[in-house]
Amino acid sequence: AKTSSRIADTQKCLRVSGKHNDLEEVGQDSYHHTMFEMLGNWSFGDYFKQEAIDYAYELLVDIYGIDKNKIYVTVFGGDKIDGTEPDEEAADLWARFIPRERILYFGKKDNFWEMGDTGPCGPCSEIHVDLRSAGQRAEIPGKELVNKDHPMVIEIWNLVFIQYNRKKDGSLEELPEKHVDTGMGLERLVMILQDKTSNYDSDLFSPLIRFVEEQTGVEYTSDYSGEVKSDIAMRVIADHIRAVAFTIADGEMPNNTGGGYVIRRILRRAVRYYYSFLGVKEPFIYKMVPLLAEQFAAVFPELKAQETFVGKVMAEEERSFLRTLDDGLKRLNALKVDDGTLSGEDAFELYDTYGFPFDLTRLVAKEKGWRVDEKAFIVALEEQKSRSRADAAKTMGDWQVVHENGDSEFVGYDQLEMQDIRVLKYRDIEEKGKTFHQLVLDKTPFYPEGGGQVGDTGLLTFGQERISVQDTVKENNLIVHYVDRIPENISALALGFVDKKRRKLIENNHTATDLMHSALRTVLGEHVQQKGSLVRDDYLRFDFSHYQKMTDEEISRVELIVNEKIRENIKRREDRAIPLEAAKSAGAMMLFGEKYGDEVRMITFDPGYSVELCGGCHVQSTGQLGYFKITSETGIAAGIRRIVAITSEASESYINDQLTRLNEVSTRFKNPDVVAAIDEMLEENAALKKKLQKLEGAKAGAVLETLRQKVITVNGRNVLAERVDIEDAKAVKTLLFNLEKEISNGVFLLGFVSSGKPQLMLMISGDLTRDGNLHAGKIIKEIAREIKGGGGGQPFFASAGGSDPSGLDRAIDGLKNHI
Repeated sequence: AKTSSRIADTQKCLRVSGKHNDLEEVGQDSYHHTMFEMLGNWSFGDYFKQEAIDYAYELLVDIYGIDKNKIYVTVFGGDKIDGTEPDEEAADLWARFIPRERILYFGKKDNFWEMGDTGPCGPCSEIHVDLRSAGQRAEIPGKELVNKDHPMVIEIWNLVFIQYNRKKDGSLEELPEKHVDTGMGLERLVMILQDKTSNYDSDLFSPLIRFVEEQTGVEYTSDYSGEVKSDIAMRVIADHIRAVAFTIADGEMPNNTGGGYVIRRILRRAVRYYYSFLGVKEPFIYKMVPLLAEQFAAVFPELKAQETFVGKVMAEEERSFLRTLDDGLKRLNALKVDDGTLSGEDAFELYDTYGFPFDLTRLVAKEKGWRVDEKAFIVALEEQKSRSRADAAKTMGDWQVVHENGDSEFVGYDQLEMQDIRVLKYRDIEEKGKTFHQLVLDKTPFYPEGGGQVGDTGLLTFGQERISVQDTVKENNLIVHYVDRIPENISALALGFVDKKRRKLIENNHTATDLMHSALRTVLGEHVQQKGSLVRDDYLRFDFSHYQKMTDEEISRVELIVNEKIRENIKRREDRAIPLEAAKSAGAMMLFGEKYGDEVRMITFDPGYSVELCGGCHVQSTGQLGYFKITSETGIAAGIRRIVAITSEASESYINDQLTRLNEVSTRFKNPDVVAAIDEMLEENAALKKKLQKLEGAKAGAVLETLRQKVITVNGRNVLAERVDIEDAKAVKTLLFNLEKEISNGVFLLGFVSSGKPQLMLMISGDLTRDGNLHAGKIIKEIAREIKGGGGGQPFFASAGGSDPSGLDRAIDGLKNHI
């Protein structure tokens, strides 16, 4: 691909975690967002501070026409700990355009940009605009409100001057080349240019808010006092729909980990607001996807191309969380609250276990006249965060340079062995209490993990010293090798050997992935798009968009198509550096969310059938795959299916194993027609079950009379807590219901053992549950500890199972003690 030292771009950005976490601010004020467009210009070793400042002033004042008298700029004021001086160079450059009294100095927190604890960094200069009226500006100078979170004195553009590298010991070293990275928020710029006082009043958001008004019948009043909750809800929805829809269109699916969890969290926040403040109890936000897709069709066409799919995913996520909200409200209403205070532990359990938002817990509690022990909740939350941070902690040492001015070249498409390899640099990193070693080589046959394909493993030899390559990854365009130790003679030339057998098995599965992708589109339709993949040596995993479970017939058709292509032994055609437009014309599969350069690598096995843009490793001809077999097809999210499949040695072992098991079954039935033998056994088993149920029912009837005699009165309640010799849970439940019908004001617990496992069932008369003092679900959860189990249920009926039958009598006694 062509490179340039100067770039201007727009990026979709999410800001919901880390250093800049704006999520809880969104909807409360006029200018915070979860997703925003970041307009930027970049210089890579080309222009620096003077040009960046000149360009910024020219664009804002001369071209956009923003009043220069309303502009304030900030520059870095220096830092004693780092030994850095104030950025007088930037201040002097600004002074050519802006009076000195509107050039303000701020410390490291506001005006020094760092990507992390180590790495490139440097001072920055922020541009702020005072949007207040003339009278307000005369009353309080704008310089007193810069960086004070004033809604009308806002930062619009940040010019970052990357001139240092932060080393592991915290010291700064000058970079040999200086760079510029700027970022301007489109939403704030549009607000200013359209002469609005809120981002949400601009034409980026107002169509979305009008849609919510029309659909709900609730009027939007542009209130920012915090009192009009419906206004906050509409702003939240207008913001969050953008973040969720665009992220799904870019390939990230809502789930419980990583980026997917962030998307799920944003969507659930929006659902919570319309549920609580707009009176909407059904999926709603997905209805806005077509409007948003049309609005951005010419800018980000990926959403328009997938609007049906994105809408279906969002609708299912909303539906699922609405059920969670409903269940959470029931759990919250059933909680026991002492002295009008809901414990922080209960609030955290609702949040952590059941996904019930804390602010909604607080809202419901307020409506009930309760207070929430927020301090205890925060303590529990911070403990969880600390555990998560500890699990994710990674400490990286500084790179130790062995040879300067070297690039890491991958040659592994053509060679699996290489000689005369030099180490360019090395370092140690620590993660989860373990130390790992990394090498960067000047050339390597080891494929770095990417495109779903796992990294290569193998061997490096430095003379007589053998170094194991345990994984290969790509970091910041460098191919990094994880090794078992740093070689003693780090300057020596090395030999590299990729694990050939493992690589060939990986190649089989990567080619099978592409063949299967095309087969899925043939069988299921053109809506099928790749949403994730994993290519290993022992299996492949493929996630794709599809709205329902595949039928057995559809799975068989996909297998048939792929195996036909294998038997045809089609030779691979590789275009290693073909222009992107030429690849498009050839019908190459383009993945949403994937970034392509001007030139791409195109793999073709059958023109018109399988033409993929792929950086991975593939077989020379399809016959090497041997046989392709799908081993599972499951759903992993709304509108997303997952296939796991195998080829070559793995598929051969799988088939042989299945045949061996089938022969064992046939031998045990002593009948070559296994299906008929199983059908006969199932019929016989069903008949025996019916007979057993009749016997258990009769037995339960006889037991009922005995149990009536054992009911005792405790504190004005009719109590029964006994063990019964019945194994059928259905019969025990019927027994309890019969007891409750005959005996009012009752608390009835029966314990029994079914298939070797202890079971408990508790029935409480409705009139005893209404005052809230007795709750079957809570009681059984407590006494089930005696059988090393758990359970729950409704106030009037609950059940529990466990693993320790010896504790059954103690559990029964536990109810008596409780009553």
